[in-house]
Amino acid sequence: MSRRIRIAAALIDDGQGHILIVRKGGTSIFMQAGGKIEPGETPFEALARELTEELGFTPSRAEARFLGTFTADAANEPDHLVEARLFHIRSAPGRAFRIAAELEEAIWVPIESAEELKLAPLLRDHVLPLARTLIG
Repeated sequence: MSRRIRIAAALIDDGQGHILIVRKGGTSIFMQAGGKIEPGETPFEALARELTEELGFTPSRAEARFLGTFTADAANEPDHLVEARLFHIRSAPGRAFRIAAELEEAIWVPIESAEELKLAPLLRDHVLPLARTLIG
């Protein structure tokens, strides 16, 4: 039986066909920025906290549109599923973020070539199809 990890994550795009994806230190898999929802936090509060910690960026409620809840195998935790509350954020083209916390890399990647990278199941199976529909 798989255990569930509740997370808040962001589909961040630049309005020009690119999405921002991140990679944690010591891993080779790219995923969305975001993280675990702590007890007592709303999904948006968790997202804002995680983006501030990881990227030095704090979104306002107005710029983070809720897209839905999606479930997929966890990328870095065997026998776990992530249950992600996914938000869409439009960022300025080419915006540089300050990488911090457990992140090792954050890159802008064209939606059409993202699948060439090693992607977390949530990104591959849910976020990219949504990105193609919303942005692409």
